[in-house]
Amino acid sequence: MSEFTDLLILDRSNDLTEPDVLYPFALEELLCRHVGEGGAPLVHLWRHPRAFVMGLRDSRLPGAGKAAEWLERDGYSVAVRNSGGAAVPLDLGVVNLSLILPKRRQGEIDFRDDFERMVELIRLTLQETGASVSTGEVQGAYCPGDFDLSISGRKFCGIAQRRQAHAYVVQAFVVAEGTGRQKARLAREFYQRASDQAGGGSDHPRVTEESMASLEELTGIGAAAAAKFADGVKRVIRDRQTPEGMERAASGLWLPERDQVIEMICMLKQRYGIRKG
Repeated sequence: MSEFTDLLILDRSNDLTEPDVLYPFALEELLCRHVGEGGAPLVHLWRHPRAFVMGLRDSRLPGAGKAAEWLERDGYSVAVRNSGGAAVPLDLGVVNLSLILPKRRQGEIDFRDDFERMVELIRLTLQETGASVSTGEVQGAYCPGDFDLSISGRKFCGIAQRRQAHAYVVQAFVVAEGTGRQKARLAREFYQRASDQAGGGSDHPRVTEESMASLEELTGIGAAAAAKFADGVKRVIRDRQTPEGMERAASGLWLPERDQVIEMICMLKQRYGIRKG
């Protein structure tokens, strides 16, 4: 983590003004482009009160459109993200954490190393809880992958990645508060609807309720776990910032205007739409 001496913190975890869950993804798409042009690297924290984010493969399931309509009727903001991974339910108990970093060498592709940076950041954040964090796919979890993070065999975090020509974003969702079982139940029902039942062989995760849990359930982090986790991330980053790094980062600081983000949202919706019919 010593390379994070010039990493800036963009904490939007208490900014709930944007109802469209694609807003943070569009924002990160623009920030990643800027970082690739020499802008300051960032860590971005955000939350959403009620959303459901699909992976690209999820959006191609035969009943994805109907499942999305069902979620929207129940007050969820539904979208397809342009990074890897599968469906994830979001609420205020989930802290979304992104590292937006330049590629270290032109043409370099080292997915595992990039994921490991995020894993180390989360492990350092949770160090004070005394919990032992394991890496590896958790059977029955939603958004399964090699870099699932779990405690005592139950997943609390998944990691995905979005790569551009000169920079990349590593995205993690961290289930901090509430019950993992409830979120797993929602993901399972989404897949039941999206697979349209008739397509029993549809390729999608088989989610079980006992596979997921929150940090509140798994550790001694206590109440207000989302805020405590976000504060812990910021503390880890600040401990590694240096005056020289911050001076360098300040010269490359840039945030897009809201209109630019909205324009990017429209582009993402056109490119990553939900299959209808």
